[in-house]
Amino acid sequence: MPARSFSHVRNWVFDLDNTLYPPEAALFAQIEQRMTDWVMRCLGVERAKADRMRRTYWQRYGTTLAGLMREHGVDPGPYLDEVHDIDLSSLRPAPELAAAIDALPGRKIVHTNGSGSYAGRVLEARGLSGVFDAVYGVEHARFHPKPERSAFEAVLARDGADCRRAAMFEDDPRNLEAPHEMGMRTVLVGERPVPARRHIHYRTDDLSGFLRALAAEVPRG
Repeated sequence: MPARSFSHVRNWVFDLDNTLYPPEAALFAQIEQRMTDWVMRCLGVERAKADRMRRTYWQRYGTTLAGLMREHGVDPGPYLDEVHDIDLSSLRPAPELAAAIDALPGRKIVHTNGSGSYAGRVLEARGLSGVFDAVYGVEHARFHPKPERSAFEAVLARDGADCRRAAMFEDDPRNLEAPHEMGMRTVLVGERPVPARRHIHYRTDDLSGFLRALAAEVPRG
């Protein structure tokens, strides 16, 4: 483990979905279903078109919500409440991950494109509520979504974090491009194969193990 590459880090930033819980929990499948349902009902389109809009906006704008706000003037509050009203029973507590995060020196935060309230529910179900110093949803980034640099800048400024002393853990490679440009250490989390990219410093399919190794080597001073 190249711990010296993280020796300066005192701000640890974590994505939520498919990063702090395994993709097998399939939470995002529920969210995508509710997004499509919302677009059908509120924009009055058929399911096939609603699903295409959801995917197109995600690819073009970073999130479906960003596309709906920019192209249809959607109020984000009710939308976020509805699409995140999902069943979390597939989640299990992760005491090893909680201990590994807690052992990191410095400040630990969550930055998600979901809502802050949804993130709180997920963290509680995973037994991670007490290990983070702050949780930031898309509303705290003025509804700018990752991968936009402005989203990261807004969250880090709100938290008072120095990006030059920060590391970002993410499952989506495109969401690591801006952190890399800002001088953050970047770690891609997950098992799916991704071509080597300059903006990804490290990869892991075992987040708990990766963090334990870091905590054991990174100085606490």
